[in-house]
Amino acid sequence: MLVKVCGATTAEEVRAVAGAGADLVGLWHGVPGGHADLSAGRLAALAAEARTTGRLRSVLVTFGSDPSALARTATAVGTDWIQLHGYQPPAVVRALRAELPGRTRVVKVLHVRDGACPEAGLIGAYERAGTDLFLLDAVTTDGRVGSTGHTLDDRTVTALADRTTRSFLLAGGLRHANRDRFGATLAHPGFLGIDVDSAVRGDAGLLDGARTADLVHAWKAS
Repeated sequence: MLVKVCGATTAEEVRAVAGAGADLVGLWHGVPGGHADLSAGRLAALAAEARTTGRLRSVLVTFGSDPSALARTATAVGTDWIQLHGYQPPAVVRALRAELPGRTRVVKVLHVRDGACPEAGLIGAYERAGTDLFLLDAVTTDGRVGSTGHTLDDRTVTALADRTTRSFLLAGGLRHANRDRFGATLAHPGFLGIDVDSAVRGDAGLLDGARTADLVHAWKAS
């Protein structure tokens, strides 16, 4: 089971979540107005910091939709995964996969709002285009996506996961205390791990090692 901690902005945060047992660190780039959006320089520096930990893989998290630009960025900074957050069409995945054959893993977010996923009908197209795995996340009623703190229903997650042939990560309001709400998700053969942000931040708003360790322990417990 993988734990991805999203939204690092400092080297200290990267080291803290690595020491707490996380497996992936999300680095935002091309997220206009995002609280953790990084310049290209900072993205490269933190991806390099992740490599020095010896355990963390870095994930470029973006709303971007220019495949060539994304491929150049991923190659230049050496991120391991690209997470397409937002509503990029399958054609973007196909073009990105062609630019990065067999290297960077491509993650497509599937957004769920009021129990419905607007991209559900495109899942097969995303898979044929070269999506390696999906991330299931909640959208607020007013349309906000990413780091909303809203939680998905266990049955909604598994019903959507049943429509894919790829593995998936779960996001959306996950905390150390609500693992038991996702029994069916945890048992699903496609379940790969979780993605968290706000639940592991300290009072200053930075990613916190102790809170990350508590969450990792709770979710990775057998």
